[in-house]
Amino acid sequence: MNALDGIRILDLSRVLAGPWCTQTLADLGADVVKVERPPGHNHPGGDDTRGWGPPFLRGRDGADTAEAAYYLGANRNKRSITCDIATPAGQSLIRELAAKADVFVENYKVGDMARYGLDFDSLRALNPRLVYCSITGFGQTGAYKERAGYDFAIQAMGGLMSVTGERDDLPGGGPQKVGVAVADLFTGLYATVAIQAALRHAERTGEGQHIDMALLDTQVAMLANLGANYLVRGREDGKVPGRAGNAHANIVPYQVFEVAPDAQGQAQHIILAVGNDGQFAKFCAVAGQPELATDPRFAQNQNRVRHRAVLVPLLETILKTRSKADWLAALEAAKVPCGPINSLAEVFADEHVLSRGMVQRWSHPLADEVDLVASPLKLSATPVRNDLPPPLLGQHTAEVLGDWLGSTPERLAELQRSGAV
Repeated sequence: MNALDGIRILDLSRVLAGPWCTQTLADLGADVVKVERPPGHNHPGGDDTRGWGPPFLRGRDGADTAEAAYYLGANRNKRSITCDIATPAGQSLIRELAAKADVFVENYKVGDMARYGLDFDSLRALNPRLVYCSITGFGQTGAYKERAGYDFAIQAMGGLMSVTGERDDLPGGGPQKVGVAVADLFTGLYATVAIQAALRHAERTGEGQHIDMALLDTQVAMLANLGANYLVRGREDGKVPGRAGNAHANIVPYQVFEVAPDAQGQAQHIILAVGNDGQFAKFCAVAGQPELATDPRFAQNQNRVRHRAVLVPLLETILKTRSKADWLAALEAAKVPCGPINSLAEVFADEHVLSRGMVQRWSHPLADEVDLVASPLKLSATPVRNDLPPPLLGQHTAEVLGDWLGSTPERLAELQRSGAV
């Protein structure tokens, strides 16, 4: 049994935020039907990310397939059908499916779904229990609602790039985006939470609702303590949080430190994440500098933050006296939060990561084996599923129409002739 067994989700989203949401719901057991554009004369069809490579999945013959790694990473445990919603027959088919669905997810521009007769009000008339989730860059209301939303632009507009990157007065300073599309990913996760809450409401009341998810809203919410810092005191004091490199705005020492070079003379680094005064005292003992823990300037975190410019240079000198392995072993033994800075090769070779099942091997229609990152959700009674590899374009059209609508081969042939699928 899976947690969301029996929940049917019609997924008209593509790229990342929507597919990330529906992949999580599929992992939890929902029957997610990914609706994709059929191939045409001037386009390959399907989710844009199918072509976002290289790298592409290598097929059994050793040659690249048309399945990009990007697409594979966001679409497991789903079934794919093709449907051209620009056609009347395609719109009619989606309405039939929506009448049987519990959840409808889309990330079209504001107003597009209404043009096709597939907006919330239209589908609610067919299925009052339907949970309808719209994911856009800026939401269904507001001055920017007509704009297309892209993660990179949202990271900039939502303030994240103003607090990410090295300090402007240091080499390499300037705005930086995060290495993965965090606005998309967080929006997908918030949408997952909202959908499950709305499903609970629908179970109790029989009433569906419209969920309006916006990447910019999510990015603003993600500012977390920095947003709170500004609203609580920064606005009053005229202090706007800025870029601090790897340092933490409210905790010291909490950053990257260089340690002694390796045997080849290459620079080495660790992260030190001292979260409280007790941990700082333990660090000072390991470092052979117990007096720092009783110095009034450093004994409490609030004073360490105030005297950051004095303390950090002292620690930089101390940390360079010992090797990475020496520091990590000693600090871990003392239960001082720390860690190495791993490359992805090191991450996916880490024995703990592997023991946690975070690399999952799948059999794919085009390849005997493909390794993908696994879901991090670990539920004792209703574990996540792992039975459907990321689908080929339209792989399950006949199967889904049979399951959901009882369609016959003749009906499928008719839909194919009309260009709907």
